[in-house]
Amino acid sequence: MSELLKNLNEKQKEAVTYGEGPLLVLAGAGSGKTRVLTHRAAHLIAEMGVDPHKIALLTFTNKAAGEMRDRVEKLEGKGCVLGFAGTFHTFCAKLLRTHGINVGVKPNFVIFDSSDSETAMKKVLKELDIDPKEFKPAMFLAVIGKMKNDLIGISEAEAEVSDMFRRTVVRVWKAYQKKLETNNGVDFDDLLVKTVSLLSIDRVRQEINTRLEWILVDEYQDTNKAQFELTKLLAGEKHNITAVGDAAQAIYSFRGADYKNLVMFNTEYPETKTISLPMNYRSTQNILDTAFGVISHNTTHPVIKLETNCLVGEKVDFFEAVDERDEAKYVVETARKASGFGEVAILYRTNSQSRAFEDELMRRDIPYKLIGGLRFYNRAEVKDLIAYLRLVNNPAEEISRIRIEKIGKRRASKFYEWSDRLPSGKDQSSPGQLLEEIINIVGFLERFDERDEDDLARIENINELLAVASEYKNVEEFLESAALSESEIKQHRSNAKISLMTVHAAKGLEFEIVFAVGLEEGLFPHSRSLMSGAKEEVEEERRLMYVAMTRAKEKLTLSWARSRLVFGGRHTSIPSRFLAEIPENLLKKTGGAKEMEKKMTKASSSSDEFVEKKRIIVQDWEIEAETKDDFAEIDNW
Repeated sequence: MSELLKNLNEKQKEAVTYGEGPLLVLAGAGSGKTRVLTHRAAHLIAEMGVDPHKIALLTFTNKAAGEMRDRVEKLEGKGCVLGFAGTFHTFCAKLLRTHGINVGVKPNFVIFDSSDSETAMKKVLKELDIDPKEFKPAMFLAVIGKMKNDLIGISEAEAEVSDMFRRTVVRVWKAYQKKLETNNGVDFDDLLVKTVSLLSIDRVRQEINTRLEWILVDEYQDTNKAQFELTKLLAGEKHNITAVGDAAQAIYSFRGADYKNLVMFNTEYPETKTISLPMNYRSTQNILDTAFGVISHNTTHPVIKLETNCLVGEKVDFFEAVDERDEAKYVVETARKASGFGEVAILYRTNSQSRAFEDELMRRDIPYKLIGGLRFYNRAEVKDLIAYLRLVNNPAEEISRIRIEKIGKRRASKFYEWSDRLPSGKDQSSPGQLLEEIINIVGFLERFDERDEDDLARIENINELLAVASEYKNVEEFLESAALSESEIKQHRSNAKISLMTVHAAKGLEFEIVFAVGLEEGLFPHSRSLMSGAKEEVEEERRLMYVAMTRAKEKLTLSWARSRLVFGGRHTSIPSRFLAEIPENLLKKTGGAKEMEKKMTKASSSSDEFVEKKRIIVQDWEIEAETKDDFAEIDNW
């Protein structure tokens, strides 16, 4: 037993050795939650005599599940096999294979992945004579998936119909569900919903509760309503359930996750023992204090103030760039120097932001890895628009002609009619202006629905392409630059020490050095959260910022640009409100940020007055800066 506990701190030991009943472990970033969960499983087996086959460990990714299985085996020997260790969806699939007939699911059912579901939905829309341009398949799938995960059935949804759109959704849902049944299929959401229905049958639930008496759940803040209900049914009457989570790292509400399930856990199980893990084993104290300065402004969930046994560390660098090119140059050069000391990550809010950093890295011939996405110029919507532009430059070019005709022959016809009317020399006009005309002429944006997360990312990529194209004098020059960017991609990216990714993609990872970039209002926090006016959405953006900051182990740099190309034009930026929430004594200002502070110190009666005034302007920018003149005034400020 001493061997099992010797590398744990006191709070971890308390969680690992807790006896029977519900246990909620609030595990802050880098606090060793995986260690606690796996050691608890080992403790149950070694010290409490629990049969390993009676333990189920549920998580969200196969990678995490595999790591936990390996750790438990290492602690208890290779012969130790848990009753289950895997993802929620895998668990549900296994249960439905053996018991699904009780809820009308045959043992040989097929699972429709996201691609299969989209194909099925397209057929449904065609059969119902619904225009996919007006209502995209992905939009219907998202709406239906949300209702399924909220455990809303078709009949309940039908009873609440109040407008034409909802009536259409219900009609489509019925037809889609019928198509799944005809094909003996279930989609990912059905796996959860049908398992909840299955476990609601007393005799089935009692059998499963007898087989699996101890339930361990990872990343509980990422569970949705269906998963909450599922874990409740699995816990049975004994309530031997351990949930590990951190509300401050809840960043997946767009997938239906609800961090409030952490609060509901205590409501569901009043006898819950709650243990917080405040010791961080990843970051320096300055990084943790900087992150806490931001996340402590959230009021709808508990926040753990983390401490570390590491050094105090360097102050967090804060760089104010002139524009996105200046930001990319500074970040890439600093990252190049830092990469000799370990892994480096450049984190941004949206995929479209990768372009400036990719260009700068390739220009300097620096190897890099792009995680969780395609290189900017290799994204389908970008390649499509470049194909149109290449045909403007060279109408005889066959490859681009084939590509645009695959997009749609009607659109291609409109393009040909328009390009045939171009006056001589038009192809030497601004490529940005030409792209805008093409987008309008062929109705390029009609393919995308802003209500769909993936489509919104594609629209952002298109806007970024417009922005970079507007920087070039003519089409030829722009196309040459784009082509060379692709041809210069290095083949030994696997050895690269610099990684580019969105903050969402960085969840669960850690790096010696982190750059969190593009910290501007409308970008991070994202404009959608600001336009909605919902406090919850801004708080999720703040949690996302917290996740970005706590990926750093030794060095953290924050940057923003005073102006940025947006929709093909240059606009003045406002620094992110999150920057104003960081205590000034934790920041080390460089570049323009340092110069701005010097100027302001002279203009103000005291630096304290400057800091307070800056906070007011940044936090209340939507009230203070309602016009472009206001933006310019704050920028000059």
